[in-house]
Amino acid sequence: MLISTRSRFASFILVLGILLIAANLRGPVTGLGPVLDQIISYFDLSASQAGMLTTLPLLAFAFASPVAAKLAKKQGLEISLFLALILIAIGLSSRLIDSVIVLYVGTAIIGVGIAIGNVLLPSLIKRDFPHKVALMTSAYVLSMGIFSGSYSALLIPLAAYKDIGWAVALSCYGILTLISIIIWIPQLRLHTKLTKGLLAPITNGKIWHHALAWQITLCLGFNSFFTYIIIAWLPNILMETGYTAQEAGVLHGTFQLATATPGLILIPLLAKLKDQSILAISLAIIGSICFLGLLYLPDAAFVWSILLGFSSGAIFILGLSYISYRTNHSLQAASLSGMAQSLGYTLAAIGPIATGMLHAYFESWTTTLWLCAITCFLSGVFGYLGGRDIKLDEDV
Repeated sequence: MLISTRSRFASFILVLGILLIAANLRGPVTGLGPVLDQIISYFDLSASQAGMLTTLPLLAFAFASPVAAKLAKKQGLEISLFLALILIAIGLSSRLIDSVIVLYVGTAIIGVGIAIGNVLLPSLIKRDFPHKVALMTSAYVLSMGIFSGSYSALLIPLAAYKDIGWAVALSCYGILTLISIIIWIPQLRLHTKLTKGLLAPITNGKIWHHALAWQITLCLGFNSFFTYIIIAWLPNILMETGYTAQEAGVLHGTFQLATATPGLILIPLLAKLKDQSILAISLAIIGSICFLGLLYLPDAAFVWSILLGFSSGAIFILGLSYISYRTNHSLQAASLSGMAQSLGYTLAAIGPIATGMLHAYFESWTTTLWLCAITCFLSGVFGYLGGRDIKLDEDV
């Protein structure tokens, strides 16, 4: 049902529901970062075990994303998104149970819920806002950043309030999830099934043999790699340079807020740029400098967090835009998107575990920050190549 056929109030409730679903698609995972040190101490986890905790949602993304389309074809978009919220709520509630196994299982369940939301929310927007896709996409990315960033900034003081602890503080996000579920209930009277027009099947294997497809995939993949390392470990990195846990949480939130802001600037700008090569490499250079700034000038971490978040978010938006700009039709775009997400989630999943092990081995974050600086620059190199004003071959 198109937005134009709804009443004004029904349209408002739909938009509010979309923004609230988006608000649940990052915070429940990124909120682990500020209290990860407390979780490590409480359960006596190793660095690799802690890294696995932040990696589980990413693995869930990779495995659950194909299931999301099948679920929507059976149950419809509205019910599937409702189920995504229910799964996130169950995962958040499980954090109240004093068990490390339940913590891992609950985090994986959250990842499955987020994966369903990540796959299906753009399809809903494509259906109900066909002429405002860029605007609505920017709005929901901004919603993700605002809520996850604010949550990260508030987690430490919330956990310290009357000594409620990290588990209750993490579970408190479930209040927002519950509100989202209530707001989404009116949409359940609809059972819109997915069609090829909303989510095309990813069947074209030829895409993996095209250099341009690999350039775009590696741009997004390396971006995901360093971004999820920072989401997992930035508070710990900052605390080792002398910041308090609360200050580190605020800076972690600042980083996330900054990742959401580029959409406001880039969406109108991209419409005027046929070639995005220089923009991509420039953003990557800024990001690489920020990583080295965190290492050698940690006193300016506030500046580095803002600039790093902006460059990370901007490269991500550029990479996503390449999927549209460098393809000839929706089936080709779906194939490229599937390829980019598959490798991107794999690289993102490797990052937190690998860097946790590196820190345990070297007892320093130096290697990790240099690795992030290099991969950030590499994302820019492939972004430069993918940003040229060319398209995939018609028969790919």
